[in-house]
Amino acid sequence: MSSWNIAVLGLGIIGSRALGLLSAAGIGRVCGWNRTPKGLAGEEPDLANACGEADLILLYLKDAPAVRSIAARIFELPARDRILINHSTVDLETTRWLERECAARGIGFVDAPFTGSREAAAGGTLVYYAGGPEELVDRIEPVLLLTAKSVLRSGPAGTATVLKLVTNLVSACTVQALAESLATATRHGIHPDQLVDAISRNACGSPLAAMKLPGMARGDFDTHFSLSNMLKDSRYALELADAAGLETPAIAAVSRRMSELCEAGFADRDYSALAAPYRIEP
Repeated sequence: MSSWNIAVLGLGIIGSRALGLLSAAGIGRVCGWNRTPKGLAGEEPDLANACGEADLILLYLKDAPAVRSIAARIFELPARDRILINHSTVDLETTRWLERECAARGIGFVDAPFTGSREAAAGGTLVYYAGGPEELVDRIEPVLLLTAKSVLRSGPAGTATVLKLVTNLVSACTVQALAESLATATRHGIHPDQLVDAISRNACGSPLAAMKLPGMARGDFDTHFSLSNMLKDSRYALELADAAGLETPAIAAVSRRMSELCEAGFADRDYSALAAPYRIEP
């Protein structure tokens, strides 16, 4: 593998773990940066120092406003041959904006959001969706595979953003359905473990159900992917549907529910906190 000078921007649940894995891989200089310093090994306090000599700049930021703000600062740096990879989940227009602005400056751009949360990030088993020129994805794929188990090529920039948003639409609606199922079953005398077992044997069973339902039954909403992040993604998905002239009542309802729960204090909990309103404490 080629030697790379890499800057990891955004050191939250995923970015901090990506920084650790890339640093341990010994592929070149790897540094991180976060708007609020985390005190991590390899962290640079100054954005310009982190990115100035970087061949690859990886964005693991929270949302579109953060991506646009930080990207604008990157675009002010002296020109050099580099590639910007956006791993943040953003709206389609922000992805297209990044592609345009990078092209205007001779910067390579790959649209590469991921699926997988805290444990997958720690184990290097994320899955990246990659949208961009094939030759560019070819160049960066060995680096992506240091933090992921696979890379799904989706086509031009923007297609990966769409895939990420529509798959999160399914996840949000599924967890809301699990929350309603759990509440209804337990109110009628079904033990949560029975429901977990029943769903595991049913066609509706899935890796997501196996991952989320046991914790929901215990009232364990330890954050792997926050409710506020899923709410943000649901709103981007609704924008996609609206742009296509589609009615999407399921994700619209779940988005409203997530907004209510964020306002009620669950924003930083896992999105499995969709089950919280139904829980009866012993």
